[in-house]
Amino acid sequence: MPDTTSSELPELPKLPELPDAARDGRMSYAIFQLARAHRGHAAAMLRALNLHPGQELLLMQLFDRDGQTQAELLERAGLDHSTVSKSLRRMQEAGLLTREPAAHDRRVMVVSLTDAGRALREPIADMWRALEKISVRDLTHDQVEMFTACAHTIEKSVRDHSRQASAG
Repeated sequence: MPDTTSSELPELPKLPELPDAARDGRMSYAIFQLARAHRGHAAAMLRALNLHPGQELLLMQLFDRDGQTQAELLERAGLDHSTVSKSLRRMQEAGLLTREPAAHDRRVMVVSLTDAGRALREPIADMWRALEKISVRDLTHDQVEMFTACAHTIEKSVRDHSRQASAG
């Protein structure tokens, strides 16, 4: 990160040309472009670990608390059911985890890491550190903090709206 204080902000880059239909949604278009570029770079980094995007999110949840139910992973990772089911099946076939019926209810599947899955903890942490370093390269510490806070606020607004729309 450059050694720049908040009062000496770096010159902002020239913004890309927006499609006419996105003129009244500049921020949303920027978020889309950012997410696409970030996800694309992350996907390339994950391929080097023989993982597909989203699988690392499930593994990170299991690193923090192994032996979760499939429903708990769905909730904690914030992914949809079909994505999680497909990812878990692929990861089980790759020998990264096991899925076994819970003792209390045979319909509930408990997901646990194998030794091969646990061995990915540091490579995944290294990948996220590298992606972070690339992402914040031209930002000050204050800009990173502000962006992170704004991103969480925007995410909450979108999630709240989605909940209200599906409830009403």
